[in-house]
Amino acid sequence: MSFLSPELRQQILDYLPRYPSKQAVTLPALHLVQDSLRCVPLPAIREIAEILDLSPAEVHDTMSFYGFFRSEKDALGKNRLWVCRSLACMLRGGDELLADVCQKLHVRPGGTSSDGKITVEFAECIGVCEGAPAVLINDEARMNVTPDKVDGLIAELRV
Repeated sequence: MSFLSPELRQQILDYLPRYPSKQAVTLPALHLVQDSLRCVPLPAIREIAEILDLSPAEVHDTMSFYGFFRSEKDALGKNRLWVCRSLACMLRGGDELLADVCQKLHVRPGGTSSDGKITVEFAECIGVCEGAPAVLINDEARMNVTPDKVDGLIAELRV
């Protein structure tokens, strides 16, 4: 019996022709699962391993090497809010922005708000230094996120 939905399984299979080996599809498969399920549960690891002709340990090793994959014990919230801590963002209030967001949501970096809507993390750089301080909401960069914009940002993410 399959843990992954037929659509998710097919998305993983669709990556196979794009890569030189099945093992090379491990990262895209993990991303697809996490994007869909907000975590990578153990049954998904087993199924990815089966699809890619790997052992579950090999898939888990890849998953645990990268800090952005979550297990079912630490699933992501509906939205992932990365606060940039690069030098440019730090000099323009990035650290204070991170502290303010965490204080308002009552979480530490890496934590998820009690309503399950927002996971707050810090990033070393999101590549939009000209708009410091900046955040990344899921895959969308927001620039010039000043303290007066934090409440509105949180309200937007809680919808």
